[in-house]
Amino acid sequence: MINFIKKHQKTAALISGVLIFLLLLGLNPFGLEPKAKLVLSVAGLIISWWILDAMPLAVVALVPIVLFPLLGINSIKEVTKSYADSIIFLFMGGFFIGIAIEKWNLHKRIALGIINITGTNGNKIILGFIIATGFLSMWLSNTATTMMMFPIAMSVINVIASHNKESTGVKNFSLVLMLCIAYASNFAIGTIIGTPPNVAYTNYIHEKFNHTIGFTNWMLVFTQLSIVLLFMLYWVLVKWLYPNHIKHSAEGKNYIKSELKKLGKLSAAEKRVLIVFSFTVFLWIFKDAINTLQNFIELDDTIIALIGAISLFIIPSGKLDERLLEWPDTTKMAWGILLLFGGGIALAKALEDVKLMDQLGAYIASFATNNVFLMILIVTTISVF
Repeated sequence: MINFIKKHQKTAALISGVLIFLLLLGLNPFGLEPKAKLVLSVAGLIISWWILDAMPLAVVALVPIVLFPLLGINSIKEVTKSYADSIIFLFMGGFFIGIAIEKWNLHKRIALGIINITGTNGNKIILGFIIATGFLSMWLSNTATTMMMFPIAMSVINVIASHNKESTGVKNFSLVLMLCIAYASNFAIGTIIGTPPNVAYTNYIHEKFNHTIGFTNWMLVFTQLSIVLLFMLYWVLVKWLYPNHIKHSAEGKNYIKSELKKLGKLSAAEKRVLIVFSFTVFLWIFKDAINTLQNFIELDDTIIALIGAISLFIIPSGKLDERLLEWPDTTKMAWGILLLFGGGIALAKALEDVKLMDQLGAYIASFATNNVFLMILIVTTISVF
């Protein structure tokens, strides 16, 4: 029976989504207007397919392009605008920069350099990984950062395990190191481009309240919050839940140094990628000051990201007739995330247009009119889900 379920899991997921769609469409449990009922039914279909992994996430994200026009919710021109939103191109530019950093091993040099500075007893190695992962994730996608740090962490765990006989200490060290990489990637919310929800939030504020949250203003608030979260991560996992008591490891230190030695001096390509990256970050941080000082051009975060990305395809790497990025390198690009983002924006816009989000907000507020904490708890729970 279990094998049968596993074998037909995706089919069951597809059917479940369709049943949820028909259930919401036929019963209309919330007494909604016809158009709102259609949007909620499609939302139920899409979200259930996402959660149940009925199809690749990016493929499910294309469903609004088909169903919204067919059901009369929105015209195809209106729906497809969401897939070309400016924030999609902001992320595209950030992804291109991340690919270049990974291509020329700059990420590994940064990570190993930080770990080499923090030290090599159990706690300090973990602290080094938290700082390195958190810093990289501020500029690269959470998934990319995690996958970059994973092989480095596995190598360090193998070195520590082979020279440490205390099984409990090694077990706790290994567990915490893996968890820290995952959590630190998600806690690094210090920049707008660090994770898709940040970009979605700033875009929403701009559209609804005609207020732009600048890159610098975001960093002034959320970089501090990131540091607090990363410190709490270290304290909770290392000092409270899973202490490892692993003392300074000469072998671990030698491994880090040997890996840095293999990388050698900064290559011409690494230097040029670092310059492009630094220049892009500089423009993001000082964009508002630059716009205030002159009237010839007006920079925004998307334009800056694409300036950095396009530069990578122009600047030579130092090797014969090769640029810092070549188009074949983009096979590593997370194109699916861009489609996923577009589908999410299209769905969110449809939910807003039929006032479903307003009704949900009023419904939540009715339970928490005198208790702000309860309201925040409910909103947070729904958001996390």
